[in-house]
Amino acid sequence: MPSTGILFEMAGRNVKLHLVRSLLAAVGIVIGVLAITAMGMMGAALQQTVTSELSGGADSLMVYPKISGSDGGGITERQLRDIRMAAGPNQVVPIMSGSDRVVIGSETGSAMVYGFDPGDLDAVAEVEKGVAFRGSAGVLVGPTLARDYDLRVGSRLFLGKEGEERAVRVVGVLKESGFSGTMMTDNAVLVPERWYTGAYGDEGYDMVQVVVRSLDEIDQVKERIEDRMNRREDTVMVWDSRAFLDMIDEALGSISLFVMAIGGISLVVAAVSIFNVMLMSVNERVKEIGILRSLGAQKHEITQLFLYESVILGLIGAGTGAIFSLGGGYILMLLMFQDTTYFFTAQTLLYVPFGMGVGVVVCLLSGVYPALRAASLNPVEALAAE
Repeated sequence: MPSTGILFEMAGRNVKLHLVRSLLAAVGIVIGVLAITAMGMMGAALQQTVTSELSGGADSLMVYPKISGSDGGGITERQLRDIRMAAGPNQVVPIMSGSDRVVIGSETGSAMVYGFDPGDLDAVAEVEKGVAFRGSAGVLVGPTLARDYDLRVGSRLFLGKEGEERAVRVVGVLKESGFSGTMMTDNAVLVPERWYTGAYGDEGYDMVQVVVRSLDEIDQVKERIEDRMNRREDTVMVWDSRAFLDMIDEALGSISLFVMAIGGISLVVAAVSIFNVMLMSVNERVKEIGILRSLGAQKHEITQLFLYESVILGLIGAGTGAIFSLGGGYILMLLMFQDTTYFFTAQTLLYVPFGMGVGVVVCLLSGVYPALRAASLNPVEALAAE
């Protein structure tokens, strides 16, 4: 009676004897595992990246004016007072915003311009280089804008359409924040409110940020603002960054599952291929099976032999697919998102053993019928086969 080790060794030898056919059968497993693992890892890494960026504004509410028809400018001073009353002790930051033309030397581009009270800077952004502006002197620029146009503390730039440019001087560069769920400051110019109204006029505030002291209070504060502001008619929209975070998280999770399902289809195709290869192997080795049975091999040992061959094919395909998924997924993340920070976290790397496990199990299941068929052959008839 051959031992498990001998059976596994024989299975490995049989795979080597038909190496080309075995490798071709394993290609489907490689593709399926690659799709499941790489896409799963990318989806998880992207989820963590977006969650990390958005969670920076998870303690904030954004209040926007409700625009209907031709009516509906910005949030007025009276509405701002009502928002402050509804928000209670929580910090309220009124913000003016708009996109404008930016001229730096011979280069021209565009950027978001945000105007607010300099005293509220701590709620809006963090200065990495230079100093915060005071009064109406100087501006702050986002890190992406500074990098693209080689701006630094002391640089001069112009804001405004052609012929109406206003010169401003950079007093500080902001720390990178991505999209925090409130504002996109990485490619923006931050100016004092007084400068903003002098340059663009005063048509009210485009948004009001409410920084809530505790996440436990955010629903209550949101409800109070909506009740006070929209009592008679809807005048404002209150946006909860946590809800947006949940929506993004759910959407990314769905995309990951969809792509992994495509990988699953690849594995089904691979399973059919493995099934055919194993069945062909049984038909070609009928006499070998007869000899093994005549030497005392039991039915369950013949079954084991062929199942081990399926497992070896699965390990080859799944292992190769996992290696390719690590390299391919990393390169795709780098090319598509320029950020691989979360690609090698525990949450992301869980997809490697998961993908390999699925690949091996698919191969094992594909080999069950051929293995049972091999074990059920009559030893006498098998020995007489040509």
